[in-house]
Amino acid sequence: MNLPLNVASEAAALASPVVELRQYTLRPGQRETLITLFDREFIESQEATGMTIIGQFRDLDRPDMFVWLRGFDGMDARKEALNAFYGGPIWAAHRDVANATMIDSDDVLLLRPAWPGAGFDLSGLQRPVSAERENSSDDDRLAGIVVIQIHHLRPGAETEFADRFAAEAAPTMTAPDAGLLAAFVTEHAENSFPRLPVRTSENVFISVTGFDGVDAHARHEAALAASPNWQAFWSAVQLDLAKPSETLRLSPTSRSLIGR
Repeated sequence: MNLPLNVASEAAALASPVVELRQYTLRPGQRETLITLFDREFIESQEATGMTIIGQFRDLDRPDMFVWLRGFDGMDARKEALNAFYGGPIWAAHRDVANATMIDSDDVLLLRPAWPGAGFDLSGLQRPVSAERENSSDDDRLAGIVVIQIHHLRPGAETEFADRFAAEAAPTMTAPDAGLLAAFVTEHAENSFPRLPVRTSENVFISVTGFDGVDAHARHEAALAASPNWQAFWSAVQLDLAKPSETLRLSPTSRSLIGR
């Protein structure tokens, strides 16, 4: 599991000030086809244009969902990198095979760190050179997982919610087998690459937490449910929530930078 987020660290703010959370609905039985292609062809080729492939995952609860995160140095850098990749030879060579696995690829949230230091600190992380075993099984219960929680906020609530989360909720989320990796809010800047849609009407706060495995996550949830400080925080922010929160339990692929 990766090291947890240090909410006081300014260095982490330097890692990808713009991040996309991308959720793809795939055709039945096609997730392994896309993962194999992605991990072989679409990591180094995207990073060569200036973006960072932060993590790519199987959704543990939705067998036909592929979830991934990529980061950029800013909105202008995002435009340049996406133009270079989607106009380049690697995507041209493999897009038909990739697109054939997908039903929908437009579920995309554009994000920025929720406070200084809340972005991913990727220093010291090394990506495996090649993919290892890629067939998920019950043995994956022992592998690290990443949990993304998406909290839908009323308009204008992001700053106060993020400040309270950093001060009151984040300190309760670190344990020997768990750690807060990053936190984000919606980036409301105009989509700098309209060829790829984003969910512009959303107003969210997102936490990304790493766990040693699904059992560690279950223990952590039970501990939080019994924490007076955790319960007090959520009671205080109920009016900031526009609709029920979403939880994504994610198993990293062999070449994911985070989560292993």
